[in-house]
Amino acid sequence: MSVHYTLNLRVFWPLVTGLCTALVCLYHVLRGNAGARTEAPDGADGGFPLLKVAVLLLLGYILLRCRHAVRQRFLPGPPRMGGHSAFSAKHFPEPSLDILLESYYEHEVRLSPHVLGHSKAHVSRIVGELVRAGRARGSPGPIPGGALALAFRGDFIQVGSAYEQHKIRRPDGFDVLVPLRLPPLVALEPRSLGAEPELAPAFHGCFVCALKAPPGASGGHWLRDCKPFSDGFCVDVRGRRLLSATLVLRWFQAHLQRSLATVRYSLEGRCRVSLTPGGLEQPPTLHILPCRTDYGCCRLSMAVRLIPAVHLGDSVFLVAPLPPPSPAGPLSELPGGLRADALWGVNTARQEQKLLSWLQERAPPGACYLKCLQLLKALRDLGARGLDPTAAAQWGRILSSYVLKSALLAVLQREGAPAPGWDEAHLGDRLEELVQFLRDCLLRRRTLFHCVLGPGGAAAEVGPLPKVLREAAPVDLLAAFDRQVRELTAARLLSTWRRLPQLLRAYGGPRYLVRCPPPRSQRTQGFPEDEP
Repeated sequence: MSVHYTLNLRVFWPLVTGLCTALVCLYHVLRGNAGARTEAPDGADGGFPLLKVAVLLLLGYILLRCRHAVRQRFLPGPPRMGGHSAFSAKHFPEPSLDILLESYYEHEVRLSPHVLGHSKAHVSRIVGELVRAGRARGSPGPIPGGALALAFRGDFIQVGSAYEQHKIRRPDGFDVLVPLRLPPLVALEPRSLGAEPELAPAFHGCFVCALKAPPGASGGHWLRDCKPFSDGFCVDVRGRRLLSATLVLRWFQAHLQRSLATVRYSLEGRCRVSLTPGGLEQPPTLHILPCRTDYGCCRLSMAVRLIPAVHLGDSVFLVAPLPPPSPAGPLSELPGGLRADALWGVNTARQEQKLLSWLQERAPPGACYLKCLQLLKALRDLGARGLDPTAAAQWGRILSSYVLKSALLAVLQREGAPAPGWDEAHLGDRLEELVQFLRDCLLRRRTLFHCVLGPGGAAAEVGPLPKVLREAAPVDLLAAFDRQVRELTAARLLSTWRRLPQLLRAYGGPRYLVRCPPPRSQRTQGFPEDEP
């Protein structure tokens, strides 16, 4: 996707006018202080030419603003028809859905590459200093140091939509994995829970990690030597010692707090930082606030989720805590003696980034599949308006950004590669195809598999995977939701699509969105009618 920069007249002209006005004021103050108020030979004030320049610049700004408003009001669609004098709406055809989507994308969805780049670089610098300080400090907590202590590996991995080029609206939220280094005497034996028949579908993507002796270690001596680590970071489940995500997360948050105290003073000149613990259900969040003396061009407040990660191999990580559980089964009701604090989630962000890059390389020039994903997320946000908090949370859970990304990848993999129909001219058609695919997955009980943990996965495109992932059972992202929830979600999704032009008019920026065409869904036969 090509990046281009344009001059923002809304900022440029007021800035120039204000600068010239400040120069005029400074000029008069300096003349008054010097006592050199002299009359020009013709009786005119010597400061008048500068004042006149400032007034002319202000008038130029007003004229350009009026011209910009007229162009937005009357020239959004096809060329105007000649031979008519009055600017009347009847002289112009209704804008198509593609034009409405393009305008909404530019005004409300698209991120400035300049601002996003600055934000990512700022986050990288701050998190890098914090992680390096954490690695140098050693390990607090149950094991204060030594060969059996957890520690930061010293690097970090940036994941999420901001680094996959499909983040929308504001670059103020980021996800960062912080890999942990296990003691040399400790090895892990991960196991997928996807094949557990008595386990609720919400937890089929979870893993447990048992401790085992590294190659060459003696069993009896190893159990005695690693007992401090086992007592500090493990729980007993079915007679085996499993690495506890809860205990590791608790240690991680305490270690971050101490590391932040070390670097806070050195960061005072650039920003203000604070850490909000996430408890047992959310990772800690690092808040980065702009400093009052920071006059940079991108003064944004940012929230960075720092996620502890244990490396499995081939850039696959186990992460804590788990994603929010679905209503299908609370964590307190796990069968077979399995404990909630022993469950880990899996992160395959590197494989997903490779898959997106592989698809982008095979795509024809101008392919719009990332823009479709961004607009699909914006459609999801528009559909959440007017819902009560409980319903909005359910809506966002079943149509999470990860589910929407998985739907796009499933459609693209089904077609083999982005076909010529994925160019900008067919933006509305491709977005409708994604909505129809989600409708089928929700209503017809079709499976929407994890793009890496699905049947066959995407190993050919993303490279090798650890053995535990290759042997894991496929994970259906929608299996955790019951029939009623899926039907209600599908009905609201279709209703949102049908009302999309009206929603764009209500929440979009340009004034010409007042005139909107009939929804595309009313011109096709693909969607059933809304349920009463």
